[in-house]
Amino acid sequence: MNGFLIDLDGTLYRGHEPIPYAAAFIQWLQQHELPYLLVTNNSSRTPEQVAEHLLELGIEVPATAVYTSSQAAAKYLTEQRVGNRVHMVGEAGLRIALEASGFAVEGTTPPDYVVQGIDRSFTYAKLTEAVRHLKAGATYVLTNPDRMLPSDGGLLPGAGSLAASITAASGVEPVVIGKPSPIIMAYAIERLGLPAADVWVIGDNVHTDIRGGVVSGCRTALVLTGVATADNVHEQLASAGVTPELVCDDLAHFIAQFTELGGL
Repeated sequence: MNGFLIDLDGTLYRGHEPIPYAAAFIQWLQQHELPYLLVTNNSSRTPEQVAEHLLELGIEVPATAVYTSSQAAAKYLTEQRVGNRVHMVGEAGLRIALEASGFAVEGTTPPDYVVQGIDRSFTYAKLTEAVRHLKAGATYVLTNPDRMLPSDGGLLPGAGSLAASITAASGVEPVVIGKPSPIIMAYAIERLGLPAADVWVIGDNVHTDIRGGVVSGCRTALVLTGVATADNVHEQLASAGVTPELVCDDLAHFIAQFTELGGL
């Protein structure tokens, strides 16, 4: 049996608009009882919030089918067994994931970790405090390396852009959790309960989705509905240095190619 690790933004939706065939693709997976997990580098939302957003777009999935970089970061910290004190630079989704795993986020000085995700209220004061803790020996953990985030109004600075300033000031490189890191990929594959060779990674970003799949030994399919498009796909592939097994116009095209390969 094949399982599927599916990206969200650029694959199932763009901002507040569903991508054509996204709902039909999820229904196809559910009808054929194929195991799947929606894997996102977004650290700002909880799985419940992601599922609610998808439902508003006509895509019905349970919150248990969503796996965020915040959840993966909390799992990583739990496995380190170093301590439970966290200085967080991020938003509600990250805080909830950390606290649900037993980490103390408030009033934890000196912290064992500085955990950073997207923070749209990032300030010089927050930069200064994070750098101070890192220079004092805290371990730096980054939910995801995305330098830019797609939005309805274009691209905005992402968690990776904030991390660049923290690293420049502290001299400390973070442990990266989100795609294309093998950390989140290993956790997601583990949740599916399948060998990596039986898992398809589907996404629109060659540098995160496809690279993460290739590095993890999964099969990969690039959909030309987000970062990668029919106009820039050759440039995207050349710059990434990795090649997906399939290149698909959209998710309906993936179903057709998957079926031709004898996937069902």
